Amino acid sequence: MNIVILAAGMGKRMHSRLPKVLQPIAGRPMLDHVLETTRGFSEAPSVVVVGHCADEVKSRYDERDDLVFALQEPQLGTGHALMTAVPHLCAGDPHTLVCLGDVPLLSKKTIAAMREECGMNDLVLLTVKLDNPKGYGRIVRDEFGRVTSIVEEKDATAEEKLIREVNTGIMVLPTAKLEAWLSALTNTNAQGEYYLTDVIGLAAGEGSRIATVHPENVYEVEGVNSKRQLAQLERTWQRAQADALLDAGVTLIDPARIDIRGELLCSQDVEIDVNCVFEGRVVLESGVRIGANCIVKDAVIRAGTEVLPFCHIEGADIGAQSRVGPYSRLRPGATLAGRNHIGNFVEVKKSEIGSGSKVNHLTYIGDATVGERVNVGAGTITCNYDGVNKFRTVIGDDAFIGSGTELVAPVVIGNGATIGAGSTITRAAPEGKLTLARSRQTTIEGWHRPTKKA
Repeated sequence: MNIVILAAGMGKRMHSRLPKVLQPIAGRPMLDHVLETTRGFSEAPSVVVVGHCADEVKSRYDERDDLVFALQEPQLGTGHALMTAVPHLCAGDPHTLVCLGDVPLLSKKTIAAMREECGMNDLVLLTVKLDNPKGYGRIVRDEFGRVTSIVEEKDATAEEKLIREVNTGIMVLPTAKLEAWLSALTNTNAQGEYYLTDVIGLAAGEGSRIATVHPENVYEVEGVNSKRQLAQLERTWQRAQADALLDAGVTLIDPARIDIRGELLCSQDVEIDVNCVFEGRVVLESGVRIGANCIVKDAVIRAGTEVLPFCHIEGADIGAQSRVGPYSRLRPGATLAGRNHIGNFVEVKKSEIGSGSKVNHLTYIGDATVGERVNVGAGTITCNYDGVNKFRTVIGDDAFIGSGTELVAPVVIGNGATIGAGSTITRAAPEGKLTLARSRQTTIEGWHRPTKKA
């Protein structure tokens, strides 16, 4: 079926320079969520109707060849918006799904249910029953329960306002009928706009079969028009994800204090402390413990590993039974083989660290290959950058690097080598030997520390 996403709104109540559909929820623009949810339901490119800040919205998706943009200018209502999309639709697809760019949490399961209903019906509406339906268009049915129309709040009678079943704006329509129905719309209503919802009355008048589908969760159809609504929906979504983790056996010290901004996959007996943020795709294997106030992005943390508080991990693969933190930073390309200790104020970037090796204090390891059972002393740095090029440091198995050492790459430290504390190493250090590189200590007699002039 065709996919149309209405994303032309200005979003005045956001009070933001950023277009409404680019406002973030769960770490990504609302429109991203809709595009991801609808992916796979159509072989034809999805049509995104843009209007306000159209160029800015389009520029975000410059590299997407599965999208077509239709410009709605001026914005004259949802019916007019769909009208601008019709020339871009694949006429061979019998159905067209209409979604909204500011309703970000619709699920694939709900779309699949709507598509299934298409086999026996001409139109499918996504509706929901609300205790307080104020502001929504009401679903009007006849005495036999058949949908006859959708009445917008501003045009509803007092009796119609009592109806609790409301329109979500998400629907599947017959592609072949769209042009005729949309051409028949008028703007004689309280808003002076061409309502897409008026199509339902036209369809009912022709005897079309209209089905309704209800989402599993009400938050799937909640729209966003203000920063307050955005924040409320964010917390609703985060709580839903937290509940799913709890149901799967994950221990969350406080389910109200976790942020998942991507995909978090957890095995058995994972424990997550408060105020942790997970971005991108994160895998936590069995028995992993994440301390408070950690940020983890696009990482794999393997079984039995403990990440202590205040760590920042991105693009890393942490081997089993390791201990990381507190206050460690693992940057993209950091790979720990397992049973490693990465301690406080240690940064590792684009480096492989062998099994059982330890880097415990105040150290930078960048562009390096570190062997097994290596001990790196406090204050050690790999000097990997000359201002233009990056060079690699290789440290062999069982090496011992004394505190305050500078390893000037490219350099190789042999297996079992010991580097004396305070050394600056610029040449290869042989296996099994002690290597020192210190200047001679000198005491200057008669020297006085400078003092400020009166």
